[in-house]
Amino acid sequence: MAVTIKDVAKQANVAPSTVSRVIADSPRISEKTKKKVRKVMEEMGYYLNHNARVLAQKSTQTIGVVMKNSTTASLHDPFFPEVLKGISASCHKEDFHISIPTGESDEAIFQDVVKMVQGKRVDGLIVTYSKKDDKVVPYLKKQGIPFVVIGKPIGKANEMISVNNDNVLAAREATEYLIGLGHTAIGFIGEQPQYEVSESRLNGYQEALRLNHISINPAFIQCLDKAAPMKEVIDTLMEQTECPTGFVVTDDLTALNLLLCLREKNLRVPDDISIISFNNTMIAKLATPPLTSIDTQIYQLGYESAKCLIEEVKSVSKVKKSIIIPTFIEERASCKALIVE
Repeated sequence: MAVTIKDVAKQANVAPSTVSRVIADSPRISEKTKKKVRKVMEEMGYYLNHNARVLAQKSTQTIGVVMKNSTTASLHDPFFPEVLKGISASCHKEDFHISIPTGESDEAIFQDVVKMVQGKRVDGLIVTYSKKDDKVVPYLKKQGIPFVVIGKPIGKANEMISVNNDNVLAAREATEYLIGLGHTAIGFIGEQPQYEVSESRLNGYQEALRLNHISINPAFIQCLDKAAPMKEVIDTLMEQTECPTGFVVTDDLTALNLLLCLREKNLRVPDDISIISFNNTMIAKLATPPLTSIDTQIYQLGYESAKCLIEEVKSVSKVKKSIIIPTFIEERASCKALIVE
């Protein structure tokens, strides 16, 4: 038979209402009493009835985490497991749980979000991307449910809580890193342009070239999508009269793909071509050669987004804040100074 609050109260020699207040971490109960009651709960194997707590507090103690692709596709990208680790750690501290939509398409993911909200299955949501023509964020705004965007919000930023990097600055620094090594023919490979992060990093790349009086070659700028796989992108770039000697690549997974395609063309990194990428995931460390990468502190992005959301769930803020997580360059072996003969 399951242990009840009354059983714990009797064993601890306190009132059942005191046990309830200990469970709720009420400031009206002394730390000494809390410690005693919690010890009895542990010894007796008492576990909180989550459903009863939801009914009593009108809270699910659950937040939804919306990824930009299906769960299967997203978990192949090392960014998302790491951001989930940060979200999970922050939620664990506050005794919150995570729910992830399982749709395999943009529309299916959106419908999952609608079911979460309409079914009152979550207290709020974290949207792990910022995207043009996205249906999720406008829907959440209309419903008035708390949410946080990881990325720079599209639209009125002061109406949304966001946790982000300064991706323009980070990309400018990445490009200037290659310029500092003597490279002037620098290519940019980004993800689909509808994602704000890709646009910001492209802007930073172009800003660095302008500041250093280097002409922007439109042919050197490539954005990957389903219609243009990496092999075709590299074929196009290498057919130019002048080929890039270095690349700024929007994430480590894409950079690994670039490495493999260059290897097929017998081009060596960094001897023939230098690469700097973003996110500093395990891929960057294990690639051959290991990738110089911008550390975006993915874990911290996740941790702060969950922290902000839980704060918002507990007390709705009048002013929606924006948190910027700093970035830094992790130097490895994929970049080399260009020797001018």
